[in-house]
Amino acid sequence: MKLDVPPRFYRPNVGLMLIGPGRRVFIGRRLNQPDAWQMPQGGVDKGEAPVEAACRELGEEVGTTKALLLRESRDWVTYDVPPAMHPPHWKGRWKGQAQKWFALAFTGSDSDIDITAHDQEFAAWRWAEANELLGLIVDWKRPAYEAVLREFSDLVS
Repeated sequence: MKLDVPPRFYRPNVGLMLIGPGRRVFIGRRLNQPDAWQMPQGGVDKGEAPVEAACRELGEEVGTTKALLLRESRDWVTYDVPPAMHPPHWKGRWKGQAQKWFALAFTGSDSDIDITAHDQEFAAWRWAEANELLGLIVDWKRPAYEAVLREFSDLVS
């Protein structure tokens, strides 16, 4: 029996592929990295199931809960964070993040999105074609995004 736990030395995290009009994907430009765009993501709190974390992160990072769950990734998708970028609160516990990804269908309108609703992480947001994503994210997350795009390709093509 396979346990649904992230690999050792990777911080438990969730990623959200929020699919909107025209099968385009929500991306945000990071406040602390102006040249980096990404799909919403965030940590899984102690005692929280990944799907619960995904719902919470949707509200916190996108500022809406107007979405329907379509699918959860089969496996944890990992990426290593360059050591110079490890947040101080990690205290050497993790070398990267392990993410359960969730594909969600956005059911609202653009006016329902409010990236300033919580602790703002994005400076801007937009809808992007799936084939644009790999060129917009930081290099070290690219293999994780490739895996997610493969798994959810039928939803965005």
